[in-house]
Amino acid sequence: MSLKPMLAALTVLGTPLAAQELVFAPDATLTCMGNNDGFEQVCIGLAAEQCMADTPGGDSTVGMGGCLGAEADWWDGRLNAAYQARLAEAQQADADAAEYGYTAPPQEETLRAMQRAWIAFRDAKCAWAGALWGGGTGQGPAMADCRMTTTAEQALYLERIAR
Repeated sequence: MSLKPMLAALTVLGTPLAAQELVFAPDATLTCMGNNDGFEQVCIGLAAEQCMADTPGGDSTVGMGGCLGAEADWWDGRLNAAYQARLAEAQQADADAAEYGYTAPPQEETLRAMQRAWIAFRDAKCAWAGALWGGGTGQGPAMADCRMTTTAEQALYLERIAR
């Protein structure tokens, strides 16, 4: 089960309104990334931490899950943009290879295969992270943290390829 439906279900069950009003901004992560070029992975989670500190009830299970989920969604947007850019580059590289008669492996096909495999890996990895909590209240935040971290790492990987 993904985090969004899980959080929606919790909202319907009557979580406190303060925990639902997240104060999320990517500023802490972006500032850190600007100061750590090449080592941006140390910045993963800083915006979620700031969200937890700034959101009333941000230290609750629902608040933590919401803030971690918000940063995961932000990273997912970056990942999708980087993937689309790499996909366009791969398509152009494949067209160039065909035009010049190169026999290099097709980049578009291998990029798509890599991303599909990564999605399956992320989902399995985060399901395991949640299972470690044995169904306890930490399961949601653990899965959200895993999704955020794993998505951020993949986004940074795809962004670095363009450099």
